[in-house]
Amino acid sequence: MSWASLLLTAWSSRSPSLLLVVMVSRDVGLRVGLEGVQTSMCSRTGSPMEESNLGQDGDIVLGLFFPLMSMYAMEFALEEINSNPSLLPGVRLSHRILDSCGRHPWALLGAFSLVGGDRSTCNTMPVLRSSHVWLNQTWQRTAMILSRTLGPLFIPMISYLASCPCLSDRQQYPNFFRTIPSDINQAKVMARLAIRFNWTWIGAVLSDNDYGRLAIQVFEEEIQESGVCVAFSEILSRETIEEDAIRVANTIQHSTARVILIFTWYTDVAELFLQLAKINVTDRQFLASEAWSTATDLLHNVALSKVASGVLGVAIRSADIPGFEKFLRRLHPSDRPSDFFLREFWEKEFGCTSIPLCSGRETLEGVKKRFTDTSHLRAAYNAYLAVYVAAHGLHSLLSCPDEGSDPTDNSSTCSSPYNITPKELLEHLNKVNFTTPHGEKFFFEGADIPAVYDLVNWKSTPAGSLGMFTIGRLVGSDLHLNESAIQWSTGSTQVPISVCSKSCPPGTRRANRKGEPVCCFDCIPCTDGEVNNETGSHQCRRCPIEFWSNLGHTACIPRKVDFLSFNETMGIVLTTAAVSGAVVTAAVFIVFLHYRHTPVVRANNSELSFLLLLSLKLCFLCALVFIGRPSVWSCRLQQAAFGISFVLCVSCLQVKTIVVLAAFRSARPGAGGLMKWFGTGQQRGSVCFYTCIQVIICTIWLSLSPPVPYRDLGFQGSKVNLECAMSSVVGFAVVLGYIGFLACLCLLLAFLARKLPDNFNEAKFITFSMLIFCAVWVAFVPAYISSPGKYSVAVEIFAILASSYGLLLCIFAPKCFIILLKPERNTKKHLMGR
Repeated sequence: MSWASLLLTAWSSRSPSLLLVVMVSRDVGLRVGLEGVQTSMCSRTGSPMEESNLGQDGDIVLGLFFPLMSMYAMEFALEEINSNPSLLPGVRLSHRILDSCGRHPWALLGAFSLVGGDRSTCNTMPVLRSSHVWLNQTWQRTAMILSRTLGPLFIPMISYLASCPCLSDRQQYPNFFRTIPSDINQAKVMARLAIRFNWTWIGAVLSDNDYGRLAIQVFEEEIQESGVCVAFSEILSRETIEEDAIRVANTIQHSTARVILIFTWYTDVAELFLQLAKINVTDRQFLASEAWSTATDLLHNVALSKVASGVLGVAIRSADIPGFEKFLRRLHPSDRPSDFFLREFWEKEFGCTSIPLCSGRETLEGVKKRFTDTSHLRAAYNAYLAVYVAAHGLHSLLSCPDEGSDPTDNSSTCSSPYNITPKELLEHLNKVNFTTPHGEKFFFEGADIPAVYDLVNWKSTPAGSLGMFTIGRLVGSDLHLNESAIQWSTGSTQVPISVCSKSCPPGTRRANRKGEPVCCFDCIPCTDGEVNNETGSHQCRRCPIEFWSNLGHTACIPRKVDFLSFNETMGIVLTTAAVSGAVVTAAVFIVFLHYRHTPVVRANNSELSFLLLLSLKLCFLCALVFIGRPSVWSCRLQQAAFGISFVLCVSCLQVKTIVVLAAFRSARPGAGGLMKWFGTGQQRGSVCFYTCIQVIICTIWLSLSPPVPYRDLGFQGSKVNLECAMSSVVGFAVVLGYIGFLACLCLLLAFLARKLPDNFNEAKFITFSMLIFCAVWVAFVPAYISSPGKYSVAVEIFAILASSYGLLLCIFAPKCFIILLKPERNTKKHLMGR
């Protein structure tokens, strides 16, 4: 392993010293970016290396130790800057390489030696009195140690790989800068992808350090209000990686989550994938952090290809540095005798060592290796930018302000190259804002830069192996993603589904399960009158008052207007009963008309009998007025017809009863003049009088507050009841009360006359008919009040028909029986009981 330090040192024969240190904060493992070359020097020396002191003299010296590609990218940046007459004119940058062997104390020792001018670390490094800027590559812990150590000295640090969000804290690390986005941004990208693809049930595998813990913390904050849940969160520790990988693989196998988020180092992922391959778990979709999304060791491992296929990851943005490939191909060990990295690569590539000697004609022209592939530079491009940041900070510090600038602005004053302090340089780095040679705008937001990431996808290639392809990019807050280019873990372009519970379809709502995450729920159908036309909704919406839910509870539809119609079964039955009653009454009327001269018909005033039959026919027919769609006139007519018809009917019965009583009373001695008060004229007058009272009552009621058609919306159902509403209950009560009064009076009189001597005493039949009449209408009141909608109308029609049939059968059935079937009894002698 190698922790490295890049030192940018201002050096000239006239200047005391100017130091710029660039340190690398990334553990590069046993390999340096050079294919097949092992950094074995540390194991040979066991101390900070002197053999690797590679360098070139100049005015500003850079001390370097990084992964090989980053080192050469910085050298190329220095070459560009030195050849640029408008950037640091009159100052030449150079570099030195120093190895810390991946140990924090040695990195700190190297820092102190460079700041303090210790020669023991590097025998070719010039003596330095003070340091002004450090550019570093170390992991976050080393970066934090160095930043806190150099902070009191106001020495700026610029990292191109330290991405810990903690380093954004300007209170703790005021001297820290970086050319790589904070890990907060890639965690946010992961959350946006989960939301975009509707992955609501995601597993997480994390490294046992701040990298993993802070990432999942940010991820959970981003998904908090979006309905995405973390199914499990497992830790991988390097000290127990094999046991942890087995445990996590079993967790993934038994979890219902199909999308797994992994924030850890690529070596941990390799062990995890190996365990997943052993138990044949190959259908999971993995989301990769930048720590392993571009790991070629994983990508080209055939044993893991089934597990790794379809990986979707966030990667350090890639870029091409024009001219860099030509720079690499010009490299030759003969020109760089102290560059042991290049020497080892050369010996491996061309198979020549010092014995036998290389011919000297070897060249990198035409060599196709990762070393010479500059099409997708990632960390190397960040290192390239770090050098330019340092150069522009120095340039701003050494440049004099334009005329007219604010004289109170300390950063606008120019410094002398003989008197530069790190604090001044720190102020200028905070305000760095420049355009790179390739047209990219660069500036700091505190310690950070605006987020820029590539989105990569591991897809199968025609050769059968896996390849890494860029399918999108995040720039600031803008996410550009070519979804059609993604190959998922299933091998298709169909987005995988990862949910605890499937989204509730329209017509249902979500009901969270007690004690489980919000992503786990049941789908409950909307109740009647409520709808939901959305997928995954938490609640149903009640329909407006004049609407009701359809069968699927997905839309509100207008309520059907409901009333007692002639087309429905109940309406047909009642209509049939009413018409039948009217027909039977008409038939009886015809029979009586045909036998009008017989004693049975003539007995007790045949005129009243015909009038009673006419009123009964009206009672049957008035029931038809209640059936059908209510209108203004039908609502008025039905109650008036009902009230008047029944008063006419009961009045006829009452007069008949009075006539019977008067006839038998007049037969007593001294009562012969009684019948003169109950002649035919008086009987007609009495019926008209009783009926006129009801006519007056109905006229007043219908004039002041008549019944009106009303849409009853209070009843919750799919139908709106259209009925005749009683605007005045008092008026309806008076109409019924008057009918009831006459009926009770008639019942009382008939009851008194029931035992009068006569073979055909009509009073007892009137008694039975009035008993039925009163019983029906007494039962009608509670039934009418408790019946909803059209059923209240049906109850009233039933009461009308029942009472009418009772009167018709009780009074006229016996007479028709004698007239039609027992004509021998239809004589005056028989009726008088002789």
